[in-house]
Amino acid sequence: MTDWTEKYRPQTLDGVVGNPGAVSTLRAWAKAWESGVPEMRAVVLMGPPGVGKTTSAEALAREMGWDIVEMNASDQRKASAIQDIAVRGSRFNTFGDDGSYGDASTGGRKLIVLDEADNFFGNSDRGAIPMVNELINGTLQPVILIVNDFYAISRKSSVIKNKTLQITFKKPQASTVAKALYRIAEQEGVEVDPAAMEAIAENAAGDMRAAVRNLESMAIGEASVTKDMSDGLSRRDTRTDLFGMLSAVFRKNDPANARRALAEVDEDPSTKLLWIDENLPTEYIDTGDLVRGYDKLSKSAIYLGRVSRRQYYGFWSYASDLMSFGLSTSRMSDRFGRERMRFPSYMTRMSRSRGVRGTRGSLSFKLAVYLHTTPSRADSDIIPFLSAAATADPSLRPVLAADLGLDEDEMGMLIGKKPDSKDVKAALAEAERILEERALQARSAPVEAPRMHIDAPAPAKAPEPPAPAPEPPAKPKAQRSLFDF
Repeated sequence: MTDWTEKYRPQTLDGVVGNPGAVSTLRAWAKAWESGVPEMRAVVLMGPPGVGKTTSAEALAREMGWDIVEMNASDQRKASAIQDIAVRGSRFNTFGDDGSYGDASTGGRKLIVLDEADNFFGNSDRGAIPMVNELINGTLQPVILIVNDFYAISRKSSVIKNKTLQITFKKPQASTVAKALYRIAEQEGVEVDPAAMEAIAENAAGDMRAAVRNLESMAIGEASVTKDMSDGLSRRDTRTDLFGMLSAVFRKNDPANARRALAEVDEDPSTKLLWIDENLPTEYIDTGDLVRGYDKLSKSAIYLGRVSRRQYYGFWSYASDLMSFGLSTSRMSDRFGRERMRFPSYMTRMSRSRGVRGTRGSLSFKLAVYLHTTPSRADSDIIPFLSAAATADPSLRPVLAADLGLDEDEMGMLIGKKPDSKDVKAALAEAERILEERALQARSAPVEAPRMHIDAPAPAKAPEPPAPAPEPPAKPKAQRSLFDF
């Protein structure tokens, strides 16, 4: 028996439930390939599971008459596999499923689909990011990346972030899901109680695939589906992504929903705070709303600071309530921004400066070991003055490099030059010569007898023989004392 999710999978984009705007944008992108290779060669379909992303990609291929090359979560997805299947497939002609030859020069196309692309970048998928970047930059065939969390891949690849067309699929309303389920039930000859249908649609929480499977499980072997049969359904546990959280906090005007949305995001409160702080100025365009919003956000930051200082994580609840419920109630006007939600610039700067911070940390550590102090003291009190001295006196640089064992990055940071500059190379070359001279001097120095330690006791001397007892002086014979008798 065919699974209903496969049996009633849409054959064209017109059959996709909900998301008419996303479907229209996807179709327009596909039509652009009829005139050659468009500016945006790849599309990212993003949204929660079950909203029709994969279905839309497959329906698009059928509608356009394209062959499809698909990689999903069950495939081997290391760099070599991506290159063999996706990259090569995107640049060469191919044969279709029916044996026909697809010549790209005459309009023959094939759709490259990377399903669950936000899971491509684990430890076992090393090298996958550069290969996906190469695919997007050089493909001669249409490419679709399907993700649940666009943030998970956009933070690792600027190519995916800036050189793809991003299309968001949202959860369809329960009424839209119910209409589609009624059509399926009618074709299967199953009568469904309206109350049961409402329960199935509500329970799915926008997941059309789950709704169809729930209906199928109740209808198998039955002529009708009753309300009692749907009472055993439990609502699906859904997770909100960061963009959905921001929309709930800033635009929905529902404080309770904002609190739930923030709680459902699987990130720590500090990360959520960064996202909210980045988008607050562009979302709250009324001055009063902005002042009240920053007041709530600053108090939330105070509680997060207390968590760090006191290690009392109960303050997280206060911080979360202020940045969700409190921030949502801060908007008293009906004005809010309609710009695209932005990635936190602070996280971007920290990512870009990671190498610089690592170099400064290693330089501080080497100084701390050499001078018998702490790395923090070396960083704040010693490096600024040492940097000024080394910048002004080139003869000091080789000595520092030799004594501290500095590499190109550390020397470049110390004197404010690039690691591959001639000043850095000259200093390190001279430091190498100094180390060779020191090694030569150490080998040619005479070997001295071991010196006695200053605290070592002196060696014991052999005892001298006792001196003979002195003889009594001779007394004159002519004279005798009283004691002679």
